[in-house]
Amino acid sequence: MNKFMVGIVIALIVGGIAGYSLRGDTSTQKPKSSESSMENTETSQDPKEEKIKNALSAAPESVAKDATVLDWPEKEEAEMATLQKGTNDWTCLPDYPGSPGNDPICVDAQAMQWFEAYMTKKEPQLAQAGLGYMLQGGSDASNTDPFAEKPADGEDWVSAPPHLMVFPTGKLDQNVYGTDDKSGKPWIMWAGTPYEHLMIPVK
Repeated sequence: MNKFMVGIVIALIVGGIAGYSLRGDTSTQKPKSSESSMENTETSQDPKEEKIKNALSAAPESVAKDATVLDWPEKEEAEMATLQKGTNDWTCLPDYPGSPGNDPICVDAQAMQWFEAYMTKKEPQLAQAGLGYMLQGGSDASNTDPFAEKPADGEDWVSAPPHLMVFPTGKLDQNVYGTDDKSGKPWIMWAGTPYEHLMIPVK
């Protein structure tokens, strides 16, 4: 990663921290459970607006306020529904229903290309690095297997703190960035696979 890209990442970290403090609404940060899902269904007057609010909580307000909001497809090969059309190059999605934590996400156009490749199990071909925010944190089944649907026997879900993501155009140097998701420092998720990316904690 060159010095220019490092400078962009540092600037985004500062912006991400400030944005997170501004958007520190913890009302959307409850772990998912059958009881909470039923409660949300009963109390929410507009599920669509709740999803939009949750999706936009992933990024600083300066990014989120003009972002497009999509929803996860109900079926594996279905298209994502548009909940809100935006005017900038960012796309946000609400909490992913297949994980136990609250993990909305906002990504720029390049990172969205990465996600489209990932969801179709194709190798990403990015012309420039992509960027993403997950300021509510996130949970993944594995730090090493991009397509794991649940943790391996004896392992727990990978619980990430609020963070930024950098989706590179090439390989990331494991001698510079480690792979330990519990170190509190930037780490490479899914290292050595076509889907490796840099996770940068902001809190």
